[in-house]
Order: sequence, then C-alpha cells, then structure tokens
Amino acid sequence: MTSKEIIALLPYSAPFLFVNEILSIDENSVVGTFRFDANQSFYQGHFKNNPVTPGVILTECMAQIGVVCLGVYLVNSEGGNVEDAQIGLTSSEIDFFKPVFPNETVTVKSTKEYFRFNKLKCNVELFNEKEELICRGKIAGMIKA
Repeated sequence: MTSKEIIALLPYSAPFLFVNEILSIDENSVVGTFRFDANQSFYQGHFKNNPVTPGVILTECMAQIGVVCLGVYLVNSEGGNVEDAQIGLTSSEIDFFKPVFPNETVTVKSTKEYFRFNKLKCNVELFNEKEELICRGKIAGMIKA
C-alpha cells in the first residue's frame, strides 16, 4: 500500500485533513508531514494579531498521521477492508513545548506501542523544520474495519 493510497483512504478532507505526505511507514512506525498554511481559518482568531496553531489542531495532526495512517496500514496488512473502516480517538495525553506558526511544516514521528482488539496506541512526537521537539505524547484510537 502506497503513501498516496493511505492518504486517500483517510476519513478526512480539506480543510480538516492534516496530512501532506507520508515519508515512511511499516508495521511499527510512521513518519509524515503537514504544512500549516497561513490561510487556514483557525488562525483568524487564535490569537489576535499573533496567530499560533491551536494545540487541539496539533493533536489532530499527530493523531491523523501517527495513529490513523498507521492504523489504515495495519488493518490493510491484516486483510481488513479499510475503505469502510470506522475510526475514533479514545485517548490522548500530549505535552507541548513550543508553538507552531502559520506557514510552518511539521514532521510527525509515531511508534506503535500496541495494536490489539482493534485498538492502536502510539507514542507520537511532532517536530518543526529545525527538528526541534514541539510536542509529544501518547494517542490511542479504535479502528474497526
């Protein structure tokens, strides 16, 4: 399964798709990128005259790349029908260290902690273009195919 095929199977579309590219993926990890365009609507009010990417959006980006993309890959590897998969976030615990500003590209690196009983839990990190750690944590979700 190619990176483009995985992205096409995600249950998201613009403006709520936070995956531009999958750089690598295997049964234990995924690395992907997303560029936060300055024209995205959430920058208009967060914050006045000093736009910063909301933490909830960074968490969503981490979840889409770090859990959902990997989950689609894993379910497909096991022969599941990923086109009809139902996906839901079950938990997240994220620590934030630096802001992400408009027009920045981030890289998400995720490592599988476990995948069993349709639940995927990952250790996820998000880095800026300078390879500085922006945030990290654990994200888990259910993937039913």
